[in-house]
Amino acid sequence: MTDIRKDSVTFHTVDDGSAGQRIDNYLTRLLKGVPKSHVYRILRSGEVRVNKGRIDASYRVREGDEIRLPPVRVARRDGPDAPPGQFPVVYEDPFMLVIDKPAGVAVHGGSGISFGVIEQLRQAHPEYRFLELVHRLDRETSGLLMLAKKRSTLLKLHDMMRDNVPDKRYIALGDGHWPANGRHVRLPLFKWTTPDGERRVRVAEDGQHAHTIFSVEERFGDLSLVEARLKTGRTHQIRVHMLANGCPIAGDDKYGDPARNREFAKNGLRRMFLHARRLTLPHPVSGESLVLEAPLPAELQRYLDQLRKNHGTSL
Repeated sequence: MTDIRKDSVTFHTVDDGSAGQRIDNYLTRLLKGVPKSHVYRILRSGEVRVNKGRIDASYRVREGDEIRLPPVRVARRDGPDAPPGQFPVVYEDPFMLVIDKPAGVAVHGGSGISFGVIEQLRQAHPEYRFLELVHRLDRETSGLLMLAKKRSTLLKLHDMMRDNVPDKRYIALGDGHWPANGRHVRLPLFKWTTPDGERRVRVAEDGQHAHTIFSVEERFGDLSLVEARLKTGRTHQIRVHMLANGCPIAGDDKYGDPARNREFAKNGLRRMFLHARRLTLPHPVSGESLVLEAPLPAELQRYLDQLRKNHGTSL
């Protein structure tokens, strides 16, 4: 880490994308690398001024507010910043951005990962004054990922997510014969972290309520291609619900069978077969109905075509 001293007073004007945010949260995001304890100290001491007046940490910033900041010491990580990233854009307007995230890319940095989609997009688009993830996808999951370009949009989309308004559909290849009674899977999920910092989930009575609706699209011998519709959004929900039904996702390195995964890789499937393919929701501002789709990635489509050729298809 390297300490960088900003020796002069600086001024910042709040844009419409940040309006309504608490000043402490606004400053934490603005002053990346500054400890939160220092942010609260300069707020308590009155060194931060808004429109030339003193405020406390609960103040909510308004568009056009002029914020005066004292000199601060910023801790920066040694080494390169996140490289600018370009991802296929499925939908974009002044309020939101929806991309088709490739497999193998984390949505954000952390837990040993230097950077992810959000950091790369911010580097690629400095003109976006505000850009935040609306939800998350696992690193090895591809498909539709929503981001908000205004804070007000982020809050509306979060409200919609809590009310289960967006219809999110995934496609997955299960290693097993999906049971006939497995349409509605309601199994509570408990999340924990392993000693090496890895997130894991299991079915447990004291876990959080989780509900997935599955439908079989095709069968290839002992493999089942299913659509999964999320009714809740728990960590690893589809993966663990499929495992609990004797049908782990092909290529899943956390919950699948290692020997079977080696066999899948030998036959051309070198990633987890899980893809967020369709998203339906009303626009958070206009109310217009949005139906967004991301095609199956080429490597998954090739494997599917190979299965159809070798095994045929059935229901």
